[in-house]
Amino acid sequence: MASVSGIGHPMIQHKLTIMRDKDTSIASFRRLLREIAHLMCYEVSRDLELEMIPIETPMAHMESPSIKGKKLVFASILRAGNGLLDGMLDLVPAARVAHIGIYRDHETLEPVEYYFKAPSNLEDRLIIVVDPMLATANSSIAAVDNLKRRGANNLRFLCLLAAPEASRSSPKRIPTSRSSPPPSTAISTKRATSCRGWATPATACTGRSSG
Repeated sequence: MASVSGIGHPMIQHKLTIMRDKDTSIASFRRLLREIAHLMCYEVSRDLELEMIPIETPMAHMESPSIKGKKLVFASILRAGNGLLDGMLDLVPAARVAHIGIYRDHETLEPVEYYFKAPSNLEDRLIIVVDPMLATANSSIAAVDNLKRRGANNLRFLCLLAAPEASRSSPKRIPTSRSSPPPSTAISTKRATSCRGWATPATACTGRSSG
């Protein structure tokens, strides 16, 4: 059953406020997004299944817990997803990585895929799809649908901000973990453009002007 769960950690909210400040530098923005990714990765992975494996410590043989199954896959929706991906790989450096290139047609608002590369055996892996911000959720839903068509059946979606429209539509198609801002700032325009208080990770992380 798909569901939306909010991550209301005070440190995430605090760092998000600094990211939104117009005086925050690009370098600081990137660092803060990476730090937030650490906190969100902890939350989205807190219920991973464990199994006991034998190891040799300096003192003795023992059985110790280890994450069960094949390695995780972190699937980044290009290019903004890479801001979260880097921080998550800090915590799980052995995770496999998928990259999904999708852009939203500005006229139709429909997603267009231009790149897809993922590890093999997706049906045997937990896949955590990352994209910092959802406006309509159309691109993210398309990315998840593409993963499903290639065999994925155990998916989670992680984002930092979601517009009300995306929050309503995404649970029907994808399980989502998110850290949400106060309702008064969680808005989007009719053209699905983020506005007022919304950080723009793709622009800030690449240092490109939005103008």
